[in-house]
Amino acid sequence: MKFKPFYVILILIVVGAFMLFNSYNSIQSHDEKVAASWSEVLNQYQRRADLVPNLVNTVKGYTQHEKEVLLQVTQARAKVGSIQVNVDQLTDPEVIAKFQQAQQQLSSSLSRLIAVSESYPDLKANPLYQDLMAQLEGTENRISVARGRYIESIQDYNTYIRRLPAKLIADYLDVKPKAQFAVENEKQISTPPVVSFE
Repeated sequence: MKFKPFYVILILIVVGAFMLFNSYNSIQSHDEKVAASWSEVLNQYQRRADLVPNLVNTVKGYTQHEKEVLLQVTQARAKVGSIQVNVDQLTDPEVIAKFQQAQQQLSSSLSRLIAVSESYPDLKANPLYQDLMAQLEGTENRISVARGRYIESIQDYNTYIRRLPAKLIADYLDVKPKAQFAVENEKQISTPPVVSFE
């Protein structure tokens, strides 16, 4: 059986259209996965930020001479709260860098607060303090997992939109790669506070 040129062209058009629609749908699926991963990152960072006031108030009752550390923690938490990054801003590396810097400052100030609290045995024995520290440690672990999932979803997304035929659709729609957590910043951010109940 011999194919007429019309049928060959029709088959090519149908196959090409299928590939383009499939690429478009896959870009949207990858984008949604990135958005969900980013939401989880924000959720876990918010969980940590929500623990800070209770922790500061608990420590404040025991530490009379540590106002500077408490102030640093409070200011770092306020800065974290002032930087909102929505899904549409994930293509802007500067916005992500500012977000990471604010989170790193909060991590550093929490580490200082924990170090200071080590000097107060009564504080360390306080059940509320112990509970807050356990929650903080769990939250830091959740943050690490959420960031890992976000990094993986960004990698999948960015790789996908750079490959053919998805690149054609991505270029046509002006879809940009999403900003990744930088390795240098990742090292700075992610040392979770050491919790010790000794």
